[in-house]
Amino acid sequence: MRIKCRMISKGFAEGEALVSPEPISFFGGIDPKTSVVIDKKHPLKGVCIKDKILIFPTGKGSTVGSYVIYQLKLNKVAPKGIICKEADPVVAVGAIIAGIPMVDKPEKFDFKTGQYVRINADEEYIEVVEKSKS
Repeated sequence: MRIKCRMISKGFAEGEALVSPEPISFFGGIDPKTSVVIDKKHPLKGVCIKDKILIFPTGKGSTVGSYVIYQLKLNKVAPKGIICKEADPVVAVGAIIAGIPMVDKPEKFDFKTGQYVRINADEEYIEVVEKSKS
């Protein structure tokens, strides 16, 4: 199933979806060394975002969050891609400087954690891939 979206940061990524029902603050909310959610009030507290397709409504918090996303990439613990319902400038800049594919404004926003998702930011679409049973 292809879902149209808008490119924020170019590139292609695929992997397991990790969906947050709430906005994410990268500064103070994500450990830049481990990529574990450390915000005590966040529903994903304790979850690692490394190598996931991170899906959340929007970002929140300090502009330092852009640098935290870049640090995640430098530390090799960044998500493979980012999908937001509505991109905010902090997450957008972070994804761009870190070279993480990012899209927003998908036609549908009913993703589930564990789904296998492909982002083609350059061509502005997302695919949810059904895994065949072995």
